Amino acid sequence: MQVLVRDNNVDQALKALKKKMQREGIFREMKLRGHYEKPSEKRAREKAEAVRRARKLARKKLQREGLLPVKAKPAAGGR
Repeated sequence: MQVLVRDNNVDQALKALKKKMQREGIFREMKLRGHYEKPSEKRAREKAEAVRRARKLARKKLQREGLLPVKAKPAAGGR
């Protein structure tokens, strides 16, 4: 993976690199490969992820149809 460093601005280049890595799913991959995962654990994790995705999809569908209220996001900078 390559990132251009413009005007010796390393911070901006690091930010761009992190963004690219996040988009590509490299951080998630590193986390998963950090230790051995038994095939049974992998199946259980993937099944749980699928259930989570299905629930989220169903919730979004109900919100679009107006059957569920849309959860309001907290105001930015309200610390």
